[in-house]
Amino acid sequence: MKFPLRLKFFVFASLLAVAPMVLVAHNLTRLTRDELKSAANEELTTVAAQLRTEFDSTFRGQWLTPLMVIRNGIDSDALGVPQKISLLTLGLEELPQMVALQLSVQGSDLPILVTNERFSNRLVQNGLDPIETLTTSADLISAIEGTGQFGRPLIAQLSETGDWLATLALPLTSTIAGRQVTMAAKIDLSVLGEMVKRHPFAQRGEITVIDHAGRQVLGDQVELLTDRSIVSSALPLIVAGARADALEPYTRPDGSAMLGAYAFPDWFPWAVITELSEASAYAVSNAITRQILVIGLVGFAIASLGAMIFARQLTQPVLSIGQVAERVRQGDFTARVENIRTGDEIADLARRFNQMISQLGQRLELMKFVSEGTISAIRKADQAGISRGGERSSVSVIFTDIRGYTEFSERVAPEVVIEALNCYFEVQTVIVTRHHGDIDKFIGDALVAIFEGTDKELRAVTCGVEITEAMTSLLEEYPEYNLHVGIGVASGEVVKGAIGARNRMDFTVLGSTVNLSARLCSKAAPEQVLVDQETMKASQLQGDLQFIELAPIMLKGYANPVQAYSALRHIQP
Repeated sequence: MKFPLRLKFFVFASLLAVAPMVLVAHNLTRLTRDELKSAANEELTTVAAQLRTEFDSTFRGQWLTPLMVIRNGIDSDALGVPQKISLLTLGLEELPQMVALQLSVQGSDLPILVTNERFSNRLVQNGLDPIETLTTSADLISAIEGTGQFGRPLIAQLSETGDWLATLALPLTSTIAGRQVTMAAKIDLSVLGEMVKRHPFAQRGEITVIDHAGRQVLGDQVELLTDRSIVSSALPLIVAGARADALEPYTRPDGSAMLGAYAFPDWFPWAVITELSEASAYAVSNAITRQILVIGLVGFAIASLGAMIFARQLTQPVLSIGQVAERVRQGDFTARVENIRTGDEIADLARRFNQMISQLGQRLELMKFVSEGTISAIRKADQAGISRGGERSSVSVIFTDIRGYTEFSERVAPEVVIEALNCYFEVQTVIVTRHHGDIDKFIGDALVAIFEGTDKELRAVTCGVEITEAMTSLLEEYPEYNLHVGIGVASGEVVKGAIGARNRMDFTVLGSTVNLSARLCSKAAPEQVLVDQETMKASQLQGDLQFIELAPIMLKGYANPVQAYSALRHIQP
């Protein structure tokens, strides 16, 4: 006797729907409360952990990391005081929550202070002096230094405006007149308060941020909440610096039964407490009981349709991921998997896939900041990573240096200097790459490139000559710059490898050949390419180059004069 598949599905669906309903009805109240409590506890811990992570990510990503970049820029000896002040001003413009940046010199009561104009106007409207209010005192900086709390925020509220500000300090390695210099910043924490207010959980529960004294922070009013047992439980952990997240049911002084959880941000001396009343947590229990029968019947009716819809929803995201993967294979790292709202493992896969694409794109961008030699060394490194040390290698080294750069940088704005340097380096880099050279580093207005392999000497010299020709064209295009280039080329053995500390290394070349190339560059006239004797001998009979022998040159660090040659393109008669 034939038993149709539809009938089989109907019988199976009936048994599947009816049997669980009988069992669920028997223990409905107990199971529902347990599940709701578990879900509420999970939500409480998730929200607390999420806000903790968002607080820490905001502090590190939006404030501390940019401040360290600004600090490192200011720490550069290549910048003068006007440039450092400009860097403070630009940093303040780019960081909307930053209300003040200052440089303090040890022993001086007159710091260099740059303030946010909008915030300063607000202080003035409230009868406050912006300079006095936003200056970080020398005593506070000394206290931070004494406790080793550099980079850690000190939180305080301006009672006149209700604003919460964080003060942090970062030391500079450079000094002024032999005195320690410290960069201090004041940050408006209103964005953290907005995170708490706008969090979806705040519509049905309570989110409170407390400090080590049990006071509510980030709010308009400072309220002491130590009468709540969950606050009392969290306070010792804040003071001890522990970070043990926990759940805790408790009863408030007014008799309200509550479920609560807390988490501790790593960068703030706070606890994030999430609370939900048991009445709210279990409010849906009766509604679930009433609706379970209706849901079961409706679910049975749409089971077959749901199967087809589910199959479509399951395959469509997979096809979308495949399409994006193909675009990434073709080099499009802006592609993203979008509109996946299934909330299951496929959505998680899409999210991770998007993160992978983003990280791949970031890695490709990071590769622009290192030489091919560095990338090759990383690829060859074993599981222990790149070891410090080196190996001998025969190379040709080219140094280029822009003449007139110092005078140029003093008479134009820093932005114009950067734009000009980028323009000149872009042209030089294209030429070095065309001749199969590797950019080792940029040193201020100088470029260092390494040539290896067959005809390395000829390629290095030809590259240098082409750079001088290209720089002449740039001078015609930008005569107001009045910039020229001098070039030195030397060939011989160098030591190539990683140098530096274990957690910060640089892959470069060292040796007398490198020094000779640099010294020749320093002696080269504008638009002149000076080469050593070894480079000249290896390339004089090749290509369309000619070499003019010069009188021996005294170079810094060399006891005897060094024979040098001026390289230029051979002019056909």
